[in-house]
Amino acid sequence: MIKKVIPTELKKWLHDGQEIALLDVREHGQYGEAHLFYVVSAPYSKLEFDVARLAPRKNVRMVLVDEDGTDLAELAAHRLRACGYENIHILDGGVQGWKRAGYELFAGVNLPSKTFGELAEHAFNTPRITAQDLNKKIEQGEDMIILDGRPFTEFKKMSIPTATCCPNGELPLRIDDLINSENTTIVINCAGRTRSIIGAQTLINLGIKNKVLALENGTQGWYLADLKLDHGKSKRHSLELNLDRIADRQTRALELARKHNIRFVDHDTVSAWLKDEHRTTFLCDVRTPEEFSKGSLSGAQNTPGGQLVQATDQFVGVKGARLVLFDSEGVRAPAMASWLEMMGWDVAVLKDAFGVPDKLIDTHRKYKGVSVEKISSEKMKSSVNLGAQLFDLRPSMKYREGHIDGARWSIRNRLIDDIADNKSTPIILIVDDEAIAQAACLDLHDHGMSDITINMDTPAQWMASGLNVVATPENPANHECVDYLFFVHDRHDGNKAAARQYLAWEMNLLAQIDEQEKNSFRLPH
Repeated sequence: MIKKVIPTELKKWLHDGQEIALLDVREHGQYGEAHLFYVVSAPYSKLEFDVARLAPRKNVRMVLVDEDGTDLAELAAHRLRACGYENIHILDGGVQGWKRAGYELFAGVNLPSKTFGELAEHAFNTPRITAQDLNKKIEQGEDMIILDGRPFTEFKKMSIPTATCCPNGELPLRIDDLINSENTTIVINCAGRTRSIIGAQTLINLGIKNKVLALENGTQGWYLADLKLDHGKSKRHSLELNLDRIADRQTRALELARKHNIRFVDHDTVSAWLKDEHRTTFLCDVRTPEEFSKGSLSGAQNTPGGQLVQATDQFVGVKGARLVLFDSEGVRAPAMASWLEMMGWDVAVLKDAFGVPDKLIDTHRKYKGVSVEKISSEKMKSSVNLGAQLFDLRPSMKYREGHIDGARWSIRNRLIDDIADNKSTPIILIVDDEAIAQAACLDLHDHGMSDITINMDTPAQWMASGLNVVATPENPANHECVDYLFFVHDRHDGNKAAARQYLAWEMNLLAQIDEQEKNSFRLPH
């Protein structure tokens, strides 16, 4: 039997100073509609793969959350026990039990980070500019630069006219290369609020002499003001490291880190931490994805600095864990560590990360999964003609856009029921992420199904093989799309009501949190 924890006891655990991995195993859309403040999304669809990264220590205190504390959480617990996790609990009654106990449920994603951003704006009184006023400055040709603090992939989707992409984590290192005068006004924007605030305040905290402003409500505020956004732009900071005057940038970042009592540690210290069986340590490479792809330290995740602050729960699944940040030049990691310290994390910076041979151990070993045979589209067509069943496990929105005629959309936790009485026929799983198929196969094998293959081709490849591809914009129905959170995504698709709802949600977070949640942050008063 898996141990259960009642809501009042879990509330105590969340604030007792000990590590806890609080994981919501429902699909992302369900999680985003209503969840606990500190819970981390770890959908059952890819549970084993995500948890290996989010909670690498197998004896960490772990609590699983689902809708009602029954079947899904128990199934997830069974899977994680098979992976070696030893200290698993289920929240009694799930999110509904939490609500019945009188505790708050939250919509949206990245709750602690988003809430922190709202608190930071109040604590620092971060200066801001409205979309209308910014547009006037653009039209008047003022000495100004607009820097988009989001990752490049987000920037390309939509951006403020004339903006340059420079993710927040890169600002401490790149800002001197992007401006030529202390008289240039700097405006930081994102899609909403958090990264605009944190990006602008990062430069202010570093002591930049320029006037720095956050764009109020980001690209959504711009769109709601009936101003035109750019799409598909590619203007960004240089991907090369400019080490001219690097000492000045290091001094600036180190001074900020000292104000927040950030520890600087060596490889031997971090190696000992990683081997500690009673404490979880996350090794965070805050450099760009391009730098990370060329090589990093053993066991490190790529956690670009701005995103690590903006969406900490996407990288770290253990509340109370230790975070060790590093870069290659000694600027970005100290600056980002200052924010994580204010967020309440136990954070340190690894000195001279690449200056000595890598002696660190890999604490983020990937879950290996099971071996699954791949099938080409040509062979898949023949198999379908012979009676094979097609199940499309791609995201629901991709299924709507285009899927093989006759393929049924499904998701791991309902796949067995969808197969129903046809368990003896060959099964073909259509996926764009092999981990999704491997996880589903664990359940299928448990139910005696072994004739399983997967196809990872594109709709263009399906059509080239003679398969009929159809679009079904309303199938699956909205209520079935449990993997998709509509109000978060629709705000970027021309839906002004969704944009207003999202901004109202962000600004209302401070009214929802309780005193314990608020006091877990360490912002100046």
